[in-house]
Amino acid sequence: MVGTSPCASCKLLRRRCAKDCIFAPYFPSDDPHKFATVHKVFGASNVSKMLQELPVHQRADAVSSLVYEANARMRDPVYGCVGAISYLQNQVSELQMQLAVAQAEILCIQMQHEPMVPSPQQILDTDEKSYFLPENFPQYRNFPSSSGNVIYDSLKRESIFGHDMVS
Repeated sequence: MVGTSPCASCKLLRRRCAKDCIFAPYFPSDDPHKFATVHKVFGASNVSKMLQELPVHQRADAVSSLVYEANARMRDPVYGCVGAISYLQNQVSELQMQLAVAQAEILCIQMQHEPMVPSPQQILDTDEKSYFLPENFPQYRNFPSSSGNVIYDSLKRESIFGHDMVS
């Protein structure tokens, strides 16, 4: 019993609150709705049994979980907190998809603002063998590749019409 008034559970159950009441530390008299919801969903007897089976240091967390689940069951009697979790997971998935779309749009805008076609002066300033090396296309340097620099590797190994593209 906390102070002179009985705990919320003893008030609701209309019984005398004993000194060793298992509910008193977790359901204070100033928050009767907390126990009323837990009692309505789980029943006082079941909650008492659950709390007695737990070590004292885990009881507060258990009560917190019971209160959360009871409130979720009152809002959604079928799914309870699983419905809330599912809703939040769907929301995360939608936001991840929106983020991917936004990142793709940013990439498209960046690509539109960077020159894709070389200017005639750029072509004249480089010899034909080295023009197509990756360092001449800075906008493609940061793209991930599974085999390192694919453009450079493929040009290095292959030759077109018997002429080596990279020396």
